[in-house]
Amino acid sequence: MLLFLPFLLLRLLFKAAVALFVLPFVLIAVMIGLAVGLVAMFLPLLPLAFLVFCVWAIVRLASRPAFAR
Repeated sequence: MLLFLPFLLLRLLFKAAVALFVLPFVLIAVMIGLAVGLVAMFLPLLPLAFLVFCVWAIVRLASRPAFAR
């Protein structure tokens, strides 16, 4: 077992180096996937949001000002 210890440590070193090199790319891919998922989830709500915005704009334009100067 003592003979294999340096090889096990070298294997651990290589795995750690590969993990440190690959980890940023994995995190970027996860962030992009989450962003695409959120956009895909809220995309069907855009027509409803536009309708709410139109009603809000019409009500705001049609209402009287709070006070006159």
